[in-house]
Amino acid sequence: MKQGSAVVVFSGGQDSTTCLFWALERFEKVYAVTFAYGQRHDKEIEVAREIAHDVGVEHTVLDMSLLNQLAPNALTRDDIEVSEGEDGELPSTFVPGRNLLFLSFASIFGEQRGAYHIVTGVCETDYSGYPDCRDGFVKSLNVTLNLSMDDTFVLHTPLMWLDKAETWRLADDLGQLKYVRERTLTCYHGVIGAGCGECPACQLRRQGLETYLTSKDRDA
Repeated sequence: MKQGSAVVVFSGGQDSTTCLFWALERFEKVYAVTFAYGQRHDKEIEVAREIAHDVGVEHTVLDMSLLNQLAPNALTRDDIEVSEGEDGELPSTFVPGRNLLFLSFASIFGEQRGAYHIVTGVCETDYSGYPDCRDGFVKSLNVTLNLSMDDTFVLHTPLMWLDKAETWRLADDLGQLKYVRERTLTCYHGVIGAGCGECPACQLRRQGLETYLTSKDRDA
């Protein structure tokens, strides 16, 4: 039986869309919140809006453009090359404080609507070196949010211990493999679905899908 209300931090990508479908299976009322923080592609926001419309979820876009002023990075600037971290350095796509701010604002948004379940697609298994995707960070922030607002929030991370192949499996278990595969935007270059096939996000997505489909065929 579905109970309570939830806010999904929603980008229109594979992970957050899978989390949106996950939330729709569990909560009576679901809100989707997308943050405009100066992404290279406005298409990300358009895709999020279209998906929310498709599934009948109330969708809100919040302006976080200040984040780009504070922390220029490859996700917001064309003059910064997309690269993976080397020798212990963080990837150029890391946005300092992004998940801290997004989850905090999503909680404020939820508090105003009586939605105390906050759902995010962060993942420690394939977290690309981002420190704000780790389980310890999420648990710490959950405590901080409850103390700061004197409420009882629950931060849900359905993908925390799943690799990309297992994330595809979850989408399939939810009956949404085809939709997630064709309609979501993960690509750093703004190509919907399979993407450009070259950027780190597309490579991780493709490898996970191939691994899952191979295992699915083997188990059939």
